[in-house]
Amino acid sequence: MPTTKKSTDDIKTAAKPAAPKKTASRAPKKAKAVEPPVEELSPEVVEAINVIKTPPPKAVKQHERIFALDIGTRSVIGIVAEEGDDENLHVIATDRLEHKTRAMLDGQIHDVPQVAAIVEKVKNSLIEKTGPIKTAAVAAAGRALYTMTAEAEMEVNGLITAEQQRNLDFAGVQAAQAALAESHTVDDPSRYYCVGYSTIRYVLDDIQLKMLIGQRGKKAKAVVIATFLPRQVIDSMQSALHATNLEMRALTLEPIAAINVLIPPTMRHLNLVLVDIGAGTSDVAITKNGSVIAYGMVPLAGDEVTEAISQRFLLDFNIAERIKRQASSGEDVKFTDILGTEYTLTAKEILEPVMPNIENLANAIAKQIFELNGDTPQAVMLVGGGSQTPGLAKFVADALGMPENRVAVRKPDMVDGIVDIPEELHYPDAVTPLGILKIASLNTLHFLSVYVNDEEYSLFNFRELTVSDALLNAGINLRKYNGHPGLGLMVNIGTEKKFFPGTLGTFAKIMLGEEEASLDTVIRDGARITVIPGENGTTPTVRLGDLVTAGQEYTIYINGREKHIRQRVTVNGKEAEADQLLADGDVIESREFKSLGEALLAAGYPPTGRKIHYKLNGKDTLYSCTPEILLNDAPASISMPIHEGDHVEYIADEDPKLGEILNIKNTDTSVMIYYEDKEFAIPSANVELMVNGRTASPGTIIDDGCEVTYHTSERLTTTVSDALLAVNFQPPAATSRVNFTILVNGQPVDFTDPVKNGDTLEVKLTSRDVPITPSLSAAPLSASSAMPAAEAPAAAPAAPAGSLPNIPGLSAVNAAGATPMHHAEPSKHIPGLAEAIGQSTGTPPAEKPIRKSIADFIRRD
Repeated sequence: MPTTKKSTDDIKTAAKPAAPKKTASRAPKKAKAVEPPVEELSPEVVEAINVIKTPPPKAVKQHERIFALDIGTRSVIGIVAEEGDDENLHVIATDRLEHKTRAMLDGQIHDVPQVAAIVEKVKNSLIEKTGPIKTAAVAAAGRALYTMTAEAEMEVNGLITAEQQRNLDFAGVQAAQAALAESHTVDDPSRYYCVGYSTIRYVLDDIQLKMLIGQRGKKAKAVVIATFLPRQVIDSMQSALHATNLEMRALTLEPIAAINVLIPPTMRHLNLVLVDIGAGTSDVAITKNGSVIAYGMVPLAGDEVTEAISQRFLLDFNIAERIKRQASSGEDVKFTDILGTEYTLTAKEILEPVMPNIENLANAIAKQIFELNGDTPQAVMLVGGGSQTPGLAKFVADALGMPENRVAVRKPDMVDGIVDIPEELHYPDAVTPLGILKIASLNTLHFLSVYVNDEEYSLFNFRELTVSDALLNAGINLRKYNGHPGLGLMVNIGTEKKFFPGTLGTFAKIMLGEEEASLDTVIRDGARITVIPGENGTTPTVRLGDLVTAGQEYTIYINGREKHIRQRVTVNGKEAEADQLLADGDVIESREFKSLGEALLAAGYPPTGRKIHYKLNGKDTLYSCTPEILLNDAPASISMPIHEGDHVEYIADEDPKLGEILNIKNTDTSVMIYYEDKEFAIPSANVELMVNGRTASPGTIIDDGCEVTYHTSERLTTTVSDALLAVNFQPPAATSRVNFTILVNGQPVDFTDPVKNGDTLEVKLTSRDVPITPSLSAAPLSASSAMPAAEAPAAAPAAPAGSLPNIPGLSAVNAAGATPMHHAEPSKHIPGLAEAIGQSTGTPPAEKPIRKSIADFIRRD
């Protein structure tokens, strides 16, 4: 900007004709020397000569008016100036208003309606003095400032023009934008605006120059420092302007504006620092070696002192601001705090307590200067409303280690290029609005308003802008708007893979107004760009029938029913129809059923039988009910081939038993004996079976989901008493007067004698009225039953009554007078037997001696 201004002045100077008045005065004299006497001319010729000699009316030059608007944290200052014939800006009106509330914080607009209301008042006040105002030049504070340095090169031929130098500058700005994006210091570089730049130096064929205009060379280079602010800062400012029917004419940064007022290009070879101290921020700009080398920002300013006064004296912020200003002017102050206490204090009593806050502000400014400059500068200029804070200049000088006279508060008494500055602008806070005015007159930085998909965006107008610039600013990646190709489809047919590609998507379409445009189409202010997304490609539609056809059908008979078997086609293991749509990755299998098992499966009969899921001792277990399969009346396996017309018998075990599932035989759980030519099972204590919590046997039918408990225990001896219980032996009636003998495998036994698997149990009955004869059954009598009474052993003690198990009908044997074997204890095995013995003798069971054998009992009676 300073460089551009200087270049513009040089161009204007070069284009200005030399001594125009003298040249104009000589021409008429030469013309008079050749004029003939008027009296020798006819009246018509004289009239014609007079018309020619009469100069045309002088065109009135239309001078452009510029409205500069400084929207600060504390106040809004507006200046209207007009370009005069002397090429200076003439200030014709100014106005200033303060915010009623804290609508701005640290230079950022927080309350757009409140700020817009103040701007509207300032604008209307100036309109009354100057006429209509449609545009405004503004500046932004560096609250979230990013500075990037970059360089650009270009090939040149012949004399370098001002346009070429300008294009090189803007190429450097673009390079700075790219550097910001590559630095990863901000999340989204497209959300940042370039609000100002300065050319640090030019280089032409390795020779450093102040400017390139009029030079000759082959390769020119410009090193540019560009500043960027978040879009939010600019957008909020635009919103405030639009609310007052103003368009943004130009935008710059506050320190750039200030430096153009106080440090002209001719002084920039000095290492100078300008600090614009506002209410919310302190912006820093540094010059050295003929250019601006750095910009920075300190997030502290005059409001820090106001806040300290407010906190110390319990005051409203606006009241504290008034007290600060009065105290800064040396006035005594009166105020009432929030508790109603009235104070009358001197300026010293107000300022002394907040001096640490002022010193803290000075130290922060000095720290930023050291970081940007790397050393102590030659001088520091303080401007802005906050620069008038008492003691601030001295604190800054001390922090920088400089003489106090090298740090000064500057006022814009004289500004190069601006005249007629009114007295109310001769204050430090008027430096920035005057700088905005000066930069706006150069017309180097301004914005275009464009609309992308009906959303408004402002583009930094530093060259001829195109659609691609607008899309970049809007954060639109055109690739994302292009249609995606349709997904391809790959299916597996057996071991073969078959691929079907999708269709391509269409490209996005860019419309500029009503016409189609490209990325290189040039755009103007107010352009409306619409991005129409492309259509996505489609995924191919493939049906199963398009790839696989059904095989021939044949007929077989299963359990007498006719079944039609044909080729089976599956998709991902499930049988499918020909019209089923296929998806990517589907596995297609197709085969003819040539074996008995395949044919049964196709007909709905599980070749290996029904599966039963059950829990055995809490563990999930599976059992297959293997069917019996006959092929043409002959046993067959499922791997045997099948042919047209074959007959199949499929005999399924629909009701599996527990013994089959656990492979348990009856002999494992019971003793099998024979009694009266019949087979009887005597429960054994070796195996304990439970199904769903109930006692079970090997013959218990098992269903899907059953819970089976299987326990084995030590096997106990199965006795004759157990056998009598198992065969449901019914003793004769007590009045039948018969004797009986118990035989196992033809041998007499006692009640506690063991029986084994396969033994034959017999009971011999004989009448007491006749001699004992050979057995009524095939087995011989017990040896004990034939024993003489004299040889019978002594009687055993009587067993307690009522301790025998309950065997139906056995009491009748006792009533008949039968007794157990000599070593038997029938009271523990056959219920009622002891009582029957006692009734037959007329003696109570407890007093009746128990005989050692049934034969003894029979002979005694």
